Amino acid sequence: MLATRVVTRTAAPLRSLPAVQCLRAQSTWSGVPQGPPDAILGITEAFKKDPSGEKINLGVGAYRDDKGKPTAEQQVVQQNMDKEYAGITGVPDFGSAAALLAYGPDSAPLKEGRIAMTQSISGTGALRIGGAFLHRFFPGAKAIYIPTPSWANHKAVFSDSGLEVKQYRYYNKDTIGLDFDGMVEDIKKMPKGSMILLHACAHNPTGVDPTEQQWRSISDAVKEGGHYPFFDMAYQGFASGDTDKDAFALRHFIKEGHQPCLAQSFAKNMGLYGERVGAFSVVTASPEEKARVDSQVKILVRPLYSNPPVHGARIASTILKDPALNKQWLGEVKGMADRIIEMRALLKENLEKLGSKHSWNHITDQIGMFAYTGLNAEQMTKLAEEHSVYATKDGRISVAGITSQNVGRLAEAIYKVKG
Repeated sequence: MLATRVVTRTAAPLRSLPAVQCLRAQSTWSGVPQGPPDAILGITEAFKKDPSGEKINLGVGAYRDDKGKPTAEQQVVQQNMDKEYAGITGVPDFGSAAALLAYGPDSAPLKEGRIAMTQSISGTGALRIGGAFLHRFFPGAKAIYIPTPSWANHKAVFSDSGLEVKQYRYYNKDTIGLDFDGMVEDIKKMPKGSMILLHACAHNPTGVDPTEQQWRSISDAVKEGGHYPFFDMAYQGFASGDTDKDAFALRHFIKEGHQPCLAQSFAKNMGLYGERVGAFSVVTASPEEKARVDSQVKILVRPLYSNPPVHGARIASTILKDPALNKQWLGEVKGMADRIIEMRALLKENLEKLGSKHSWNHITDQIGMFAYTGLNAEQMTKLAEEHSVYATKDGRISVAGITSQNVGRLAEAIYKVKG
């Protein structure tokens, strides 16, 4: 009887099943659309699939040595390092060392205890904390102006923080350089008291930075408009090879009375990519105000990730605080920057030797890891399909991917598609 009943029930037509069981067959996530692929990761995937033995990857945003290999700084691994939680704002020694590196030993806000500092999940995490803090507490309009173009993730980070993202002119396609007049004009046209994002050095993706005199004029325009500056400094030391020189813009703004906030990353300048070491800081008017800002940043961080990871921050703080290690690190940073500067010069030299009819001065005028070549999307596609040279469609290349072995072939490929 039991077997008969089981067979009978099993053989029942599907239409007799309760409606709720039919509904369960529909996934909760069936309405989620396919997101667009990440442009940079897509380049890396295409590069890996290319069977050419001479392929070149100029899309990656990570340092490579002259053999094309990834490198990390000499790292200090402490014996018996504990794995206890750090506080919400991270490893204290790291916070103080990061602040000193960015703001400098002569910084009045630093000496007076007016800088609220928190360790973050690299530079992206610092930007996200900053966006959330500004959205919650900035007294003006909840909109931030970013340069055109800017790092691809800036818009998403600030939009997801609740801020409206607007743009100001920065890059001039005709000159392949800075649109300084357009930039200052747009700053002056912004509503009074606007928020503005500024790349402290080694602008990503263009490699085009203002001169020190231009930074002074930009500071004046920002002050005149009562605007609030948010600096993103992901490449300190990587632009010129001098960490103090690369911090000029930030430090000048502070000397001129601005009270900016700052996002720092130690991915590039210490090779700590996977360790996700960064910091977010706010210059305040007083130690009392700093304490209040600190308290609110902690409230923001607690439900995000509670505590930052400690290993990379301890490596960074050890390097920054130990005089001998710090000297060695500064030498290594200069060596990396010098190699990139050398590759720029070699690329330009090789293009000129080939008889290119175009000026390539912009390659050596630009600074940092990235360069805007001036090639269009069609030409970049030809580089990939016909010459196995991979980079983003906007003409940006990672100079770190150029080596003394591949620079000649790269120049030939560019010459063939550009002339």
